[in-house]
Amino acid sequence: MKIAGIEINDHDVPLWAMAASAVALLTALASQYLGGLAPCKLCLWQRIPHGVVLVLGVGALLWFRGPRERLLLTWAAAIAFAFGAGLALYHVGVEQKWWQGPDTCTSSSTDGLSVDQLLDQIMTAPLVRCDEIAWSLMGISMAGWNAIVSFALAFLWVTAFKRSKA
Repeated sequence: MKIAGIEINDHDVPLWAMAASAVALLTALASQYLGGLAPCKLCLWQRIPHGVVLVLGVGALLWFRGPRERLLLTWAAAIAFAFGAGLALYHVGVEQKWWQGPDTCTSSSTDGLSVDQLLDQIMTAPLVRCDEIAWSLMGISMAGWNAIVSFALAFLWVTAFKRSKA
């Protein structure tokens, strides 16, 4: 398989996917601990599929060297990336106010609330809200970039799966 002028052996796809997930996780952690961007609840959830892919990649490289096992892990990683992309798209929708996010990380209407209810809502509000964009590049939020990368990686794994079946 050739991507952007780089020849990738189908056997090395788990290594490339692991590297991509590691870069995604390291970028998220660097933006959190070095850049001061505290993650919201949905940001934290988006890290899980990348962690799953790292575990699957290690399994594919170390223990599951047979073609059937590698096909199964390839398919599982593609599903993990697709799930991660869907979760990232959901987060983008919450950021863009296309739909309401989880009650624990978005603001809700204050209409009709008593002073005590309003004070309770303020006191229980999360520090970082999911419906606010903390950082963007070229008009695309971090969640949007995660969706793009995750869809591309899911496509890469599905392509590797199809090629290994042929």
